[in-house]
Amino acid sequence: MDLLERYRRSLAEFVDRVEEVRPVQWSAPTPCPGWDVRRLVGHVVSEERWSVPLLAGRTIEQIGERYDGDQLGADPVEASRNAAAQAELAAAHPGALARTVHLTAGETPAEEYLHQLLVEHLVHGWDLAVAIGVDPTLDADGVAAAARWFSRRVADYRRGGLVGPETEVPDGADEQDRLIAAFGRDPDWAP
Repeated sequence: MDLLERYRRSLAEFVDRVEEVRPVQWSAPTPCPGWDVRRLVGHVVSEERWSVPLLAGRTIEQIGERYDGDQLGADPVEASRNAAAQAELAAAHPGALARTVHLTAGETPAEEYLHQLLVEHLVHGWDLAVAIGVDPTLDADGVAAAARWFSRRVADYRRGGLVGPETEVPDGADEQDRLIAAFGRDPDWAP
């Protein structure tokens, strides 16, 4: 399976989980310290919205502050669906993955950026699932690809303070639990 298809699946998987959030769960805690479900979903929706102009070649300066603040509005589920659909179109646009993306970390190949977004959807999809008490099983192919990609970048993520220390998992832990632990989460986390 190619990167774009893995990304598409991660978008759909995340939206499926957002659709399972019950009204009383938007303020529920998540494995991300200080983030409730609404803030977690808002973070992912914001990332998806940013991806559209970034994959089109725009710079952070050109985008400005348009994605600051609440991105969910009165209907977080619809906002999530819309942002995911736009992000998918942007990534699938002819030539988009051959571009250079202008990130705060510097000029980045679009395929590298898409790997970052894939991991973002998987890990935060797991965060959301455990926060609302639904099946946290992630797409196995996506997990395997994300684990391979992240194994070459873990030191950069830790240096940048983007992830906490790796959580210990028992011998024989599956690949999903190892990926979640590599991002500083406890695979057995529960609200």
